[in-house]
Amino acid sequence: MTESLSSTLPAAGPGGPAAPGAPGGPDGDRPPPARLAYDRHTWKETAHLLANLPVALVGFVYVITVVTLGVGLTVTVVGLPLLAAGLLGARVLGRLERARARALLGVRVDEPSRLPRRGGGFLGRLWSALKDPVGWRTLLYGFVRLPWGVVTFVVTLVSLLVLWPVLPFIVRGLSHADRAMVRGLLCPSDELERRIAELESDRGVVVDTAAADLRRIERDLHDGAQARLVNLAMGLGLAKEKLLEGQADEQVAAMVEEAHGEVKLALQELRDLARGIHPAVLTDRGLDAALSSVASRCTVPVRVDVDLTERPAPAIEGIAYFTVSELLQNISKHSHARSAAVEVWRTDERLLIQVWDDGRGGARLDGGTGMKGLADRLGAVDGLFVVDSPEGGPTTVTAELPWRDRTELPAAP
Repeated sequence: MTESLSSTLPAAGPGGPAAPGAPGGPDGDRPPPARLAYDRHTWKETAHLLANLPVALVGFVYVITVVTLGVGLTVTVVGLPLLAAGLLGARVLGRLERARARALLGVRVDEPSRLPRRGGGFLGRLWSALKDPVGWRTLLYGFVRLPWGVVTFVVTLVSLLVLWPVLPFIVRGLSHADRAMVRGLLCPSDELERRIAELESDRGVVVDTAAADLRRIERDLHDGAQARLVNLAMGLGLAKEKLLEGQADEQVAAMVEEAHGEVKLALQELRDLARGIHPAVLTDRGLDAALSSVASRCTVPVRVDVDLTERPAPAIEGIAYFTVSELLQNISKHSHARSAAVEVWRTDERLLIQVWDDGRGGARLDGGTGMKGLADRLGAVDGLFVVDSPEGGPTTVTAELPWRDRTELPAAP
C-alpha cells in the first residue's frame, strides 16, 4: 500500500508510453521479418517506395518555393509572412506523410502539438510560426526526400522487373530507411511537445467538466431553492394582505407556519448545494473530517482511515474529496455491499486513495456510473485511476493524485 501507482502502472494519456506489443508501442508498428513471399506487407511497402518519387518531387518543389520566396523577400513586408505561411503548410504536408507511412509502412508516431496561442496579435502569431520546429523539420524532410525518392523508385522498379525473387528483402531494407526518416523528422520533437498535446486534451476535459458542473448548479438552484423561495414570497405576501384586511389570526398563523417550513426546506437545499460545490468541513478541518462526514451518509458501513500529517493543496483536496464522495454514492446505489472502506495516504509526492467494497463487482470505466468522468478529472491533473472489480466482487478503486503542498501556492489577494 505504500508504493505509488506510478511505479507499477504504465502512464496513460496521449503522450504516455504504450505497453510493448500495443499499437504505437515499441513493438506495435514493427513489421514482420522479410521472407521470400509476396504478402500484403511486401506489396504495401512496394507501393510506398514507388510513390516516393512523385510525392518527393511535390515536396521538394514546395520546399524550394517556400524558402526562395520567403527568404528572398525578407527585405519586404511580405517575406516573413510568406515564410510563416509556408511553415504552416509544411505541417499539413507532414501530416499527410505520417498518414501515408501509417497506412503503408505501419509506422505510428504521435501527431505534433498545435502551435501555442500567443499574445501580441499578428506579430506574436507570426513569431510563433517562424520558430516552429515542426515546420522546419518537415521542410528538411521534403528537401532530402527527392534524391532518396529517385533511388527507391529506380531500385524498386528494377527489382520488380529483374530481381523479383529477392524483392521482399530489398523493399524491406528500403522501407526501414523510410521508417527511420519518418520517426526522426516527422515525429514530435521531444517530450515537451507530447506533454503539450496531452495538456491540451486535459484542458478540454476540465472545461467540459466545469461547464457540466455549472449547468448542474443552475438547474438545482432553479428547480429547488429558487422555486421554494418564490413560493415563500407568495405565501408571506398573502399573509400580509390578510393581516391588513383584519383576517382571522388562525389563517395567518397557518400561512406563516407553512412559510416557515418552506424556509427550512430551502435552507437545507442550499446547504446541500453548497456542500456539493465545496464543503465547509473540508476547508476547515481537512480530508479526514470531510471524508468521515461523507461516509456517515453512505447506506453501507464505511471504515475511513486517513494517514496524512499535513494537507495538500486545496485543489487536490477537493478532487480527492469529490472522488471518494462519488465512489461512495456508487456503492450506495449499485454495489449491494455490506461493508466498505476508504484509505488515504501519502507516498513521496503522490496522494493515494483506495476505496473498497464487498459488493457484487462488475464496475467498469464505461459502465455508466460516472467512473469515466472520474478518470478524466484525475487525468487532467496528472492523476491515475484504476478499477479492479471482477464479477462477484470485491471492488477496489485506487486513485493517485500529485501532492502539491499548500505552501507552494501563491498567497490569496
